[in-house]
Amino acid sequence: MTSYSSAETLERIHAALEAGREVLNRFTPGAIEAEYKAGHDPVTEADRAVDAMLKKHLLREGEGWLSEETIDDHSRLSKQRVWVVDPLDGTREFVQGIPEFCVSIAMVENGVPIAGGICNPATDELILGARDTGVTYNGSPAQPSQRRDLHGALVLASRSEVKRGEWKQFESAEFNIRPMGSVAYKLGLVAAGRADLTFTLVPKNEWDVAAGAALVESAGGWTLKLDHSPLRCNQKNPLISGLLAGGPFLRSPLLALLEHHAQTIAAERPS
Repeated sequence: MTSYSSAETLERIHAALEAGREVLNRFTPGAIEAEYKAGHDPVTEADRAVDAMLKKHLLREGEGWLSEETIDDHSRLSKQRVWVVDPLDGTREFVQGIPEFCVSIAMVENGVPIAGGICNPATDELILGARDTGVTYNGSPAQPSQRRDLHGALVLASRSEVKRGEWKQFESAEFNIRPMGSVAYKLGLVAAGRADLTFTLVPKNEWDVAAGAALVESAGGWTLKLDHSPLRCNQKNPLISGLLAGGPFLRSPLLALLEHHAQTIAAERPS
């Protein structure tokens, strides 16, 4: 089996992100037509163009591929190393001209996201990292929030979840909620210490979270699926229960809060 260094993997991710950035720069956010897939998720010519560019840059013999915009090939299940990518995470924001979207790339080894990178060309942010090298934000070393309690914490919430009213249950919480698009971008910002926590309340796909999870874990933070189990990628069904992520000292406070809210909601339901 070919041996890879983290440095080489990160170089490949970085080069692919820059190529993806160049492709996205050919399109104007807010002035692009979208089609709608089953489930009402938008897709654009930009998504497909970046996907083709990433596959050309990244994929080598012996590696697997899982992308939102590529028909799934289950041969990936027999591969030790698999690229899990979302060529344009936050397509809805891209179509609306909101600068909360990114190219997202993860390298998954034996089910574990070991390296990742995201690039938001609208804000000129590049976040890269691997488990044995740490994380950089625009080239400088970064670490997640060292906050120890939820009071005053900045929590990045799904813009669409907030819009649907799913975060109303947290309106009286002691933390500050900021709605934002692109779960990969939110995870990247948590990894780089630009926010304290992020979590989703609905299921996500591996391509939404793999790169961001790799970044958070590589920086020294933590991630858990919504059911509190560890994230494993390159599963036959890439849908997961949702993801929680934050700085190293906020895991217990967040889990306690979510448990309390779950019990409160259960108690309020008519029997």
